[in-house]
Amino acid sequence: MSLAFQAEGLVKRFGKTTALAGIDLAAEQGSVLGVLGPNGAGKTTAVRILATLLRPDSGRATVGGHDVVKDAGAVRRLIGLTGQYASVDEDLTGTQNLVLIGELLDLRRRDAKVRAAELLEWFDLTEAANRQAKTYSGGMRRRLDLAASLVGRPAVIYLDEPTTGLDPTKREDMWGVVRSLVDDGSTVLLTTQYLDEADALADEISVIDHGKVIAHGTPAQLKQIAGGQTILVRPTDPARLADVGSILTAVAQREPESPGRGVLTVPIDDDRAFPTVVRRIEEAGIGVMELSLRLPSLDEVFFTLTGKPATADDDSKVGVAA
Repeated sequence: MSLAFQAEGLVKRFGKTTALAGIDLAAEQGSVLGVLGPNGAGKTTAVRILATLLRPDSGRATVGGHDVVKDAGAVRRLIGLTGQYASVDEDLTGTQNLVLIGELLDLRRRDAKVRAAELLEWFDLTEAANRQAKTYSGGMRRRLDLAASLVGRPAVIYLDEPTTGLDPTKREDMWGVVRSLVDDGSTVLLTTQYLDEADALADEISVIDHGKVIAHGTPAQLKQIAGGQTILVRPTDPARLADVGSILTAVAQREPESPGRGVLTVPIDDDRAFPTVVRRIEEAGIGVMELSLRLPSLDEVFFTLTGKPATADDDSKVGVAA
């Protein structure tokens, strides 16, 4: 499968600050690349270079085979971009904003109106279509901004923290939009402050810190970085916790830990350990409220890689180097 976009050795400096120190990014057509990183890691700088809004100091990037510096016009015809802040005209209505963008993209006015109505319905904005954008709530403006980036049906879509400011329900709606875009053949680069979002949507994830890619892989592959699988057991009868502990110790050959009251966990290296634990618990007549086998979360991976917790990532605090 061919690459929708590719960045090789991108370097970008702002004065004495190195925002990007030679990063590589790539995504196959029809996939989602998640880009994670702490404040100031370089995520937004990378997006802006790929969107032709910044020129790299060195390195090379292509979108659809077109160089982002030498053939910026061709790149812009292929992409859609939603930044971290709404960029719509607040004095225009929702419909007017989308129709204007459609006309700027050389759509006939009739076709622009049809596309605007389609997107307003998709983003649950039909009832507010004829209201000025300045009367919209923050979440509504965000959804209108996202709709604006899709007017031209771009082949490659950059979503820079697209669900910031959306309530949980609208976040999940947006996840559905991203999946639909990919089903239709679009490629998405997604930067996000929500690790569950990357886990749910991304085919592959690149973790950036201090302007460098420090890890790349599928969500499952990255979870292996923070350790192997862990067995969790919560017996129905708390009095049997010691018996559970004995079983876990015997199977895993290490002492289990208690992350909470009435529950024990133990990491395992052997794929046969979990069925063995299940069988021995059953043989011992121990009822369980919870019994699971899990990989580390992306939050744990993030902390392992960066030494920082996955907290809200306000790129406005660090400007273009975010």
